[in-house]
Amino acid sequence: MSAPDPDDAARLTDLASATGAANTATDGQARVRPETTRRLERAMGTLGTAAVASMERRLPWFRAMSAENRSWIGLVAQAGIGAFVDWVKHPERGRPAVAGEVFGTAPRELARAVSLQQTVEMVRVTIDVVEAQVNELAAPGGEAELREAVLRYTREIAFAAAQVYARTAEVRGAWDARLEALIVDSLVRGEVGEGLHSWASALNWSSSPVAVIAGTADGPETEGLIDELRVIARRSRLDLLAGVQGNRLIVVLGGADDPLPAAGQLAVRFGPGPVVVGPAVPDLESAARSAAAAIAGLRAVPAWPDAPRPVRTSDLLPERALDGDELARQELLGEVYEPLLSGGSTLIDTVITYFEQGSSLEATARLLFVHPNTVRYRLRRVSELTGLVPADGRSGFTLWVGIVVGRLVHKRT
Repeated sequence: MSAPDPDDAARLTDLASATGAANTATDGQARVRPETTRRLERAMGTLGTAAVASMERRLPWFRAMSAENRSWIGLVAQAGIGAFVDWVKHPERGRPAVAGEVFGTAPRELARAVSLQQTVEMVRVTIDVVEAQVNELAAPGGEAELREAVLRYTREIAFAAAQVYARTAEVRGAWDARLEALIVDSLVRGEVGEGLHSWASALNWSSSPVAVIAGTADGPETEGLIDELRVIARRSRLDLLAGVQGNRLIVVLGGADDPLPAAGQLAVRFGPGPVVVGPAVPDLESAARSAAAAIAGLRAVPAWPDAPRPVRTSDLLPERALDGDELARQELLGEVYEPLLSGGSTLIDTVITYFEQGSSLEATARLLFVHPNTVRYRLRRVSELTGLVPADGRSGFTLWVGIVVGRLVHKRT
């Protein structure tokens, strides 16, 4: 069963309040005449059949259901009429136990097949059938009493339906929260198996690409925090899963080709400190890699006090590598050292000499016995191969660490 939305809740409230306005005191109900009760008992089967026939005519969703589910709904309608007759017959019992007597007749599977709005429509059709036959069902002079009883019972049905769906929504909400926590925990631990796909399917997750964002949690109210994050993501038409682990907040974002702008919107609900955005990956099964990068970046980002908030994990490659992140070392090897190596050993020698000489073209040229224009050309080639500008402080730092990592790896091999 899907969780009720505000419009559905309003329908039930209107239905209940309308009957409640007409009848403000259940305990003081007028006793229905015995002859009316006997007529109701004789007409129970006919009323149930008429209710189902009316649903067939008036409710397209009912006609589209399987024969089995239509049969179950017919039993629910019959049980509702039977419970109404029993309540009329024994007014001394007070408020009827509608939830168990009526809705307890159907299997749980039916609750998932019928929405709250459809339940309201079903109740309305059944009550209309009974009300339409009040003059024939009531003993002479007892029409008003029977109408009042129908109105009172309608109110009880409305409140009972609200209780049934509210309990189901609470259970489903708790179960969804548990699945969400399991997915986030599995991605953080890098344990991606068949269970992850099943859990995601249960939450109707089908978004791609996927990126993981890591930061600190803002306050102890984690449930409200995650709900706020989900609202922000929904405004941008993105999907979101989140979990709080200690003081660490992990967000799994789906549907953003570039997760950085979306992370900027979500960052306002993170706690103080850095917010690190992992790379976008094709699907949820691949998100463990994004999670590993984001968490490694969160661990290493204190080494860059002026890091932007949020910051990409790719911008933290040197800090992550120095902190022992093997994934960052592999990225530096593939994106920095190996491209430089493909351009010839002179590129690496030139850029290292350039750094050692305080980024002076003339000093570098003198040490290498080349013209300064040659140094300029080689540095331009470095930028073309790696996308990093040696003259830029941050890019230069990444190049230097990448070369050091590459030399260490190649020395071992």
